[in-house]
Amino acid sequence: MLELPELCSLQSGAMRISQPSRSAFSLAALTITSFLISSLHAAKTEQQAVLAPVMALFDGMAKRDAEAIKKPLLTGGTMVLMRDGKPTQMTFEAFADRVAKPGTTQIEERIHNPLVRIDHDLAMVWAPFEFLIDGKVDHCGTDLFNLVRTDGNWLIASVADTGRKNCSVR
Repeated sequence: MLELPELCSLQSGAMRISQPSRSAFSLAALTITSFLISSLHAAKTEQQAVLAPVMALFDGMAKRDAEAIKKPLLTGGTMVLMRDGKPTQMTFEAFADRVAKPGTTQIEERIHNPLVRIDHDLAMVWAPFEFLIDGKVDHCGTDLFNLVRTDGNWLIASVADTGRKNCSVR
């Protein structure tokens, strides 16, 4: 049997949400929305922190500065560069020395739409890239960066990429 407060919340056979219930629902929705926005902001901030060493690496490469190249890299890390289906492996040290050789050409690497995945102190970045020489695309492919967080800082632990010459110009 329905009591008076329950009868008052029924209207034309459909349930009407009472004022206290609406307030509680609104408060819950506001709390959940605030939490989601806060979580999304934290996730975006953490993704930016993961991308920072990648961008620092690219900046060091553009400057042909071996020390700047090495700074965001984990000591002892390696690279695997896939060219024509064949892997070329090198240490970060060898890569930095190779890129830092004096040259007259301007080099730049750009990534697009990076996919960033993070689990505690481990992260990866998967992104299409273009490598430019004197402002023109020389080759393109996909970069894969594995990163680790040590002492609160993200460092690149390994790099792999594909490289091909048949790139569509953006």
